[in-house]
Amino acid sequence: MEQICPGAVLGGRYQLERPLGRGSMGRVWQGRDRHLGRAVAVKTVSAELLADTAGREGALRRFEREAKAAAGLDHANIATVHDADVTGETYWLVMQLVMGETLGVLLGERDRFDVESAAAVAAQMCAGLSAAHAAGLVHRDLKPENVMVGRDGTVKILDFGLVKVVADNGPRLTSTGERLGNLLCASPELLAGAPALDARSDLYSVGCLLHQMLAGSPPFDAATPLKLVAGHLDSSPPLLVDRGIEVPPGLQQLVTALLAKDREARPGSAAEVYGALGPYLPAAEPGPDALRRFDPEDPRRPFVLPQAPYPV
Repeated sequence: MEQICPGAVLGGRYQLERPLGRGSMGRVWQGRDRHLGRAVAVKTVSAELLADTAGREGALRRFEREAKAAAGLDHANIATVHDADVTGETYWLVMQLVMGETLGVLLGERDRFDVESAAAVAAQMCAGLSAAHAAGLVHRDLKPENVMVGRDGTVKILDFGLVKVVADNGPRLTSTGERLGNLLCASPELLAGAPALDARSDLYSVGCLLHQMLAGSPPFDAATPLKLVAGHLDSSPPLLVDRGIEVPPGLQQLVTALLAKDREARPGSAAEVYGALGPYLPAAEPGPDALRRFDPEDPRRPFVLPQAPYPV
């Protein structure tokens, strides 16, 4: 991949300021739209990750098609796609910059979430996924690093528009046998190479994240890639109570259903999962006392104080 450094300008408009992170599909930068003067997030991806048998032109067509589909998503729980193009050997996607922390960082800080907080994250994810699935998009790579919790508690799903383009090139195993991307929340059908993934693959990932938020650890042994894959493919979904975590029976039943090996046994839609999470969401409590009690990146806040102002 050609060297992309702070200060580089992509498309004659987007100046890269500092790296925010690196993943299996490239790097994420904080940048600035020099035309509008606003801060943005820029994802850069090497052309070699997108290349296929159709060559550069085929990869570019697929990239443009997926970017346009992602840009058509207009939902509070999905990071907005502003622009996309290719510069030299670098494909790039310009997205809304979300000020907050990834779910992975928050899990590292808090160990595990209480029931209301976990339900609030999962419900907001399902709200966003419902819109994406209605548009025919399946994320394929939901994981703690692809979920942001903003300073106002709003959850944003990242990376729509790139995941399918990379995934279409096949499994791409590394030298250790680990699939590029993330195995932590991969559905059994994705790992088995099913030809057509649908919304229920994302719902399995939601189940993995919901379990991890409640238990403080993933549902299956993540010591090695092989153990993790075996867990997703062959192991029964663990019960939270077996890990010393008490949750309402209905919530445990939902997690177990989401983690079903057979996708036909899972809930049928993200909207259905949102409805099932309803009893565990915090109730609205308008008023100044409620406003003052929230710390940054608290996912309960949008439910307790919907559309309320927050300290800057």
